Amino acid sequence: MKRLLALATTFGALGHGAAQAAQPVDWGLYLQPAASPVMADVHSFGSFTFWIIVPVTLLVLALLVIVIVKFNAKANPVPSRTSHNTLIEVIWTVAPVLILLMLAVPSFRLLYEQQTIPNADVTVKITGNKWYWSYEYPDAEAVSFDSTLIEEDQITDPVKQPRLLAVDYPMVVPVGKVVRIQVTAADVLHSFAMPAMGVKIDAIPGRLNEAWFRADQPGVYYGQCSELCGLRHAYMPIQLNVVSDEQYAQWLAAAAEDMDAATQLLASFETDTTKVAAR
Repeated sequence: MKRLLALATTFGALGHGAAQAAQPVDWGLYLQPAASPVMADVHSFGSFTFWIIVPVTLLVLALLVIVIVKFNAKANPVPSRTSHNTLIEVIWTVAPVLILLMLAVPSFRLLYEQQTIPNADVTVKITGNKWYWSYEYPDAEAVSFDSTLIEEDQITDPVKQPRLLAVDYPMVVPVGKVVRIQVTAADVLHSFAMPAMGVKIDAIPGRLNEAWFRADQPGVYYGQCSELCGLRHAYMPIQLNVVSDEQYAQWLAAAAEDMDAATQLLASFETDTTKVAAR
């Protein structure tokens, strides 16, 4: 009963807004709700793959049961000496090829969508450090800052500052705009992962990798470094605040002057608390 109540709480939480939906939840059963077109297509591909996996798994299970029941030593004391069967060999060669082709077509389409970056409205350069992220906005020369974890003893509001996810200075982008991210590292390998946006890209010293996303809903989204980067790997979160165009312009102007003032301004914005649309 407790498990059913926990599951109900999980699905109910998704209705409380983007902030709650864009972080791990107790008894979560699937990927985070999609907040970008790429992640929506990841969901679709995952569902498509699931309905291929299920019949394949059931078929293999059925074959195993048949073999166990029909060909055990008691039921079949004199085993067949057959070593080849042309029909079976053709089937088990052709069937996997057809299955792989069915998976390849949508997989390549999704990969192309992820790797082909549209004309960007906003560019953010992201640098992974031990153990925090640094952000630069090339279009606004004066805006650059380090983003570090809010330690557990500094949390004042557990809802707005989830443990191991909230940061002092979050990355901010406007809603509905194409955001190009340029990711690198200053020391060791890191990985910038933002599940709700369908983004996961390695941060490699001396190399600049690119990805993109477009946030369809305002709110607060969370991610973490997904590369085992050292002692404080688990304490290197990502916080993304998605705001309106007007709010973004206000934040950008404030950030050019003082990050503390910009963060206070950000906290004053009323974000949309509608459910993240999982398309």
